[in-house]
Amino acid sequence: MVDVTTQAPAVFRPQRIRWVTAILAVAVVVLFTVLSFGLHGSTGDGFGQFERGDQGAMIGLGVLIGLGVMAFARPRVWATAEGIKVRNVIGGVELPWSAVRAVRFDRNSPWAMLELHDDETVPVHALQATDKDYAVHGVRTLRALHSAASS
Repeated sequence: MVDVTTQAPAVFRPQRIRWVTAILAVAVVVLFTVLSFGLHGSTGDGFGQFERGDQGAMIGLGVLIGLGVMAFARPRVWATAEGIKVRNVIGGVELPWSAVRAVRFDRNSPWAMLELHDDETVPVHALQATDKDYAVHGVRTLRALHSAASS
């Protein structure tokens, strides 16, 4: 059973996607950097020349795309005895436990969900099926906090 009497918030972040996005972001930056060194001489139609600024812009573009890829490592969930705060790839929500009907993690679902009393659902991208035991532990912790707050 999960101890819900502690005052520290339970914090969960996706595990595997953080590694994948970090590796992919580095690969994108390296690829764009290598490609930038190929930008020299004529533009192909003879009307322009590639300059150092073009190379720098290509590297900068690679960095921006890498940062965009890293956004998928952004999800996080904080839960206390009072409520839950969910931050997903885009947006987030902070709710008291009284607004939550159930914490769900359905079979074949990619991530956990919060089922609200107004028949809406909130995805919890921080607890993903690919993280297996870590995600199960996270869902059990959230359910224990929800159960303690509901009683």
